[in-house]
Amino acid sequence: MMSTPGSTDNAGAAAGAAPGAEPAAGAGPAWSAWRVVVNLGIVSLVIDLASKGGHSLTGALLGQLGASALIVGVVTGLGEAVALALRLVSGPWSDKSGRYWRFAIAGYALTAVCIPLLAVTPFVGGAGLLLASALILGDRTGKAIRSPAKTVLLANAASAVGRGRGFGVHKLLDQLGSLLGPLLAWAVITVTTVLWPAFAVLAIPGAAGLGILLWTRRRVPDTNVYESNESNESNESVAPNPDRPDWPDRANRANRANRANPEDLADPDDPDDAGHPDQAHRDPAAGPRLPLSFYLLAAAVGVSTVGLVGFGVISFHLTDVAIVPLATVPLIYAAAMGAAALAALVSGYAYDAAGARVLLVLPLLVVLVPGLTLSVQAGAVLAGALIWGAATGIQESTVQALIADLVPNGHRGTAYGVFAAFAGASALIGGVLAGALYDQVPWLVMIVGILQTCALVLFLLTFRLQNRERRQPAGPQV
Repeated sequence: MMSTPGSTDNAGAAAGAAPGAEPAAGAGPAWSAWRVVVNLGIVSLVIDLASKGGHSLTGALLGQLGASALIVGVVTGLGEAVALALRLVSGPWSDKSGRYWRFAIAGYALTAVCIPLLAVTPFVGGAGLLLASALILGDRTGKAIRSPAKTVLLANAASAVGRGRGFGVHKLLDQLGSLLGPLLAWAVITVTTVLWPAFAVLAIPGAAGLGILLWTRRRVPDTNVYESNESNESNESVAPNPDRPDWPDRANRANRANRANPEDLADPDDPDDAGHPDQAHRDPAAGPRLPLSFYLLAAAVGVSTVGLVGFGVISFHLTDVAIVPLATVPLIYAAAMGAAALAALVSGYAYDAAGARVLLVLPLLVVLVPGLTLSVQAGAVLAGALIWGAATGIQESTVQALIADLVPNGHRGTAYGVFAAFAGASALIGGVLAGALYDQVPWLVMIVGILQTCALVLFLLTFRLQNRERRQPAGPQV
């Protein structure tokens, strides 16, 4: 992704200077931390309006294009796996380059293109199912590209307001978009009685989200300025240079100097870094060291995620057994997203007040999902969808806040990538499991119960090790 025009002037804006004026070294950010958190939340709101509006109908669309329950489970499960596992690449890459904004912009752009293009799939004959599957995977690839970088930007800003609250408010806005998107899809389907216009109209919020993101990047090119006073000491050591259009990215790397290994800071594409003393000795296979408690958390959430039936299978079930009319499916998804928003906000505030043990509720929620969502009773399916939404809301907000507290800055992009790899593999296994046992729900319920028991044990081990790591001086890590 190319730098946005006027990036040199961005420096002056970020430092609070008049446009075109040379910014002063050590100047503070142009916006408050809360404003950055809220603006990133608004971007997620608008993009998720497009993304989740499409997701609420992917199961039904694939079914109309000739897919079976197993194919729906595989495609949607693989989509979530791609969205998560590819972060294992994008996370470390964003850490090494320091260009978190560029990754965020590229990822959001891919989603803004792929979701509206699903509107053409009913018109390409036998290739419709293949094209729809590719576009769904393309959207999820965009999620993989942007998520670690966007989460690092958010974690930096939220450190000044409380990470639990910051992530909770962001998730609330994000889920508002997830609620409004299905409502928009419902309105379009109600008027047109067909699916494809509901996808086409989602091009509008996608474009709006990209515009807001570019504006935010222009105003705050480096969110490291919101880190703790300890971290900000390094910010003053990098004087902005308006003669270099890439100075925000160079400052971002330099500002991580006291939190990252020296070899992580050099940019092989930058001629000024070519002579970095550690560049010649860099081991490409070497990665940052992450605490063992982080890996236990990733395992706990991964095991729990295997049992979380994806909404693609749920929406397929709703139309397959004709529990509700087609236009009602996005309404159920919207209700689930509302539950996710509420759960994210409540769990975020509870996390700041009571600590990580609030996450023990996660496997207790997931264990209820299969039996309810795959029922033939509309009320049970709705209750299961609300619980599913609450579980996903906690996973995507409070769990992310705990990762930011477990892992030091400069390595968080990598941590979110590694975490996503665990969750991605789990989502794929869960999608295949739900699709394969779609007609054998009692077996699915039993397997999910066993998995959630294991997840509870792993969560408890995570919290115990986290407390031990806090009491011990810094030492070798895994």
